[in-house]
Amino acid sequence: MADAVVFDMDGVLVESEHLWEELWAAYAAERGRTWGPEQTRDVQGMSAPEWAAYLTRFCGAGDAATTTEQAVVDGMVQALADGRIGLLPGAREMITATAELAPVALASSAPRRVIDAVLVHHGVDHHFKATVSSAEVDRGKPSPDVYLAAARALGVAPERCLAVEDSSNGLRAAAAAGMTVVAIPNPQYPPAEDALASAAYRSSDHHAVRDFLLSRLDPRGE
Repeated sequence: MADAVVFDMDGVLVESEHLWEELWAAYAAERGRTWGPEQTRDVQGMSAPEWAAYLTRFCGAGDAATTTEQAVVDGMVQALADGRIGLLPGAREMITATAELAPVALASSAPRRVIDAVLVHHGVDHHFKATVSSAEVDRGKPSPDVYLAAARALGVAPERCLAVEDSSNGLRAAAAAGMTVVAIPNPQYPPAEDALASAAYRSSDHHAVRDFLLSRLDPRGE
């Protein structure tokens, strides 16, 4: 049994992974470089400072990594305002139902500005007892830092947490933190089999994942 749930955001709660790729590719194209699936795989799970440094090196245009990050993040915030970042089917019900039984946290590779904007925009921010961006810890996914920070913020031991992830590096990070891993495999960016092997449960159906989470939560904290 578990005492808390820690969700990833991109690809788990909202459909946004393709927008990050779109923005990285557009930034590179403006500087005469072609960004492809290989580059996207390399940066998935990285914190914003990490992928901004990678993208800046890839473009080789002499920009500062902070300038690169701001340009891409501005694009994501605009995409949200334009209604392009929607909750995935069943995500709201999954958040609401689990938050009624146990404390819920977010451990995301998205920067703080995007996390806060997305949760408030969709009216689910009040369900989260803690939110952590991987930009606020030493290392992004697949390192466990962001998940360990979320567990600390909840005051719950990592081994008593359920972690819900969609990507290879996210699954690896949650497993490295010692959490019980639940996979919602991203169909557009399928996780590697070695990463999926760490999952105690996997399903592409948010309602099925919700039911699994509820079955594993101990409302008494015992």
